[in-house]
Amino acid sequence: MDLDLLVNILDLAGTFAFALVGARIASDKGLDYGGIAFIAATASLAGGTLRNLLLGERPPWVLHGWLFVGVLLAVVITLGIKRNKPVGRFVLTLDTIGLAVCSVSGAQFALTQGAPFAAAVVLGLIGAVTGGLLRDVLCQVEPVLLHRETIGTSCLAGSLVYVSCHYFSVNEIISVILASICVILVRELSIKYDWHLPKAGAK
Repeated sequence: MDLDLLVNILDLAGTFAFALVGARIASDKGLDYGGIAFIAATASLAGGTLRNLLLGERPPWVLHGWLFVGVLLAVVITLGIKRNKPVGRFVLTLDTIGLAVCSVSGAQFALTQGAPFAAAVVLGLIGAVTGGLLRDVLCQVEPVLLHRETIGTSCLAGSLVYVSCHYFSVNEIISVILASICVILVRELSIKYDWHLPKAGAK
């Protein structure tokens, strides 16, 4: 499969997943329709925007307006399905899928722009976690990235796996699958067993 096409497919999938999670959290916080749409867009597009700007490229939503389809669909689904329960397991699963997709697509895009090994790994991480961090800050909830689980670690591991596979000329589809499994596995295990990085001052 063409690498650019795969990046676009993964970007759209990640956009939808992150937008749906962002819209749901914003809805749970009681934001109005405009606020929900803004949080959904921020959560889903900020990571790719920062990634591209660091590479000297225009943001993906400027180059590919169809990414807003994923945001719009997520907002419509959120507003159309009235739920009284707070963010649950399904939303966490969607968030994990989004992290896996964006870790891979971020690293992929960096490689297409000629980024060296370490830079591609870090840009994969940045593309995956930036939107969720801004989402939590704007919704005034404790940023999961900075306090709980191992989101950053799982994304870094997945990005590292993908870039390593690329350098060893592993089949593209296999590389994507292995990297995605790595992100999902580390995240899911961290949730199940309450894994987290050591905290300063903790005994």
